[in-house]
Amino acid sequence: MHIHIGASRTGKAIKITGSRSLTLRNILRVAKHVKGMDIIGIIDCHSPEVLQELKELKHDGYLQELEDGGLSIDGLTLIPGAEIEINDEHCKGPIHVLVYMPSLAAMENLSGWLTPRMKNIHLSSQRMYGSARELQEFVKDLGGLFIPAHIFTPFKSLYGKGVAFSLTEILDPAMIDGVELGLSSNTEMASRLEELSPFAFLTNSDAHSLEKIAREYQMLSLKEPTFKEFKMALQEKNGREIIANYGLNPYLGKYYNSVCEACLKVYLPNSENCVKCGSRKFIKGVNDRINELQGTGTTKSKRNRPPYIHQIPLEFIPGLGPKSLVKMREAIGTDMDIIHSSTEDQLKEIVKPAIAEQILSARDGNLSVQIGGGGAYGKVMVNHPSKSKK
Repeated sequence: MHIHIGASRTGKAIKITGSRSLTLRNILRVAKHVKGMDIIGIIDCHSPEVLQELKELKHDGYLQELEDGGLSIDGLTLIPGAEIEINDEHCKGPIHVLVYMPSLAAMENLSGWLTPRMKNIHLSSQRMYGSARELQEFVKDLGGLFIPAHIFTPFKSLYGKGVAFSLTEILDPAMIDGVELGLSSNTEMASRLEELSPFAFLTNSDAHSLEKIAREYQMLSLKEPTFKEFKMALQEKNGREIIANYGLNPYLGKYYNSVCEACLKVYLPNSENCVKCGSRKFIKGVNDRINELQGTGTTKSKRNRPPYIHQIPLEFIPGLGPKSLVKMREAIGTDMDIIHSSTEDQLKEIVKPAIAEQILSARDGNLSVQIGGGGAYGKVMVNHPSKSKK
């Protein structure tokens, strides 16, 4: 539900840090036929060029707007969204939020409203000049969903630097539909904060390349793949719900540990200076930030949550190269098929036994990982199975 567009069909940059291969059509193809997704959210649909391409796809009959919201394209449902940066007078630092709209008309209204409030409406994740609550109210007036993005990451997130202690410093909780956990946290960690108990947890990939699509995702119980049903799942109404969150082991995330800003040496608690280079500047990791927030008097949430399943993306498997990955997809199916249901015999027909065992061990949660931090991913340790289960 968090996929960026790197470039428009005319080649103009949308997400500057995104791959140029992240075009709308490539995303739709890979999400369905390579990754095995049923519903996706593209969060740069406010950009006028993206909107125009979507409207032309509708005019040509390739895209249909669903009665209950969402866009149906070749059996895949697209929920149009936008990622917006907020840094109003109440923020301690910039935060990113995701908004989703039920229709192209609603997204066009949002784009028009944002245009005079942004320096460049064509680009992704741009700062909005206005208040967070003003944005929340406008989104709700359009029937949209409002979800703070990657809430614990050190940069441009709600708890990273946006607030001192509570989301109420910036946002109206009554107009929040869920929160996105982001890299380096999971349900157990986020549940330490009682103020998050009213909200559904989303696990999204924040994809900046085609291969990163479905690095993280959620399994939903819906009657049909529509915006309305997705909204009910977030609210846990009428039997709709999130069945499971699939995401990286937090140790594999880029921001789990606190590290020295200068040399990326892991920060030692209570140290005033880096033990390696002497710097006094540190990037606070997600684990330390959550511990800090929990220490302000909040208590662990008692809400019943769906399981969080630590998933190792195929590109993280040691020794699995692009050519072997293509062969597996051709022989077995989508990444969802390979990760969740492929057999040992199927895998060993295509890749070396050691790689097959790594894939199966990853499915069972039996791989050890090297902890990441400071913007560097953790790593799967070859031939070092972990005793801990997923």
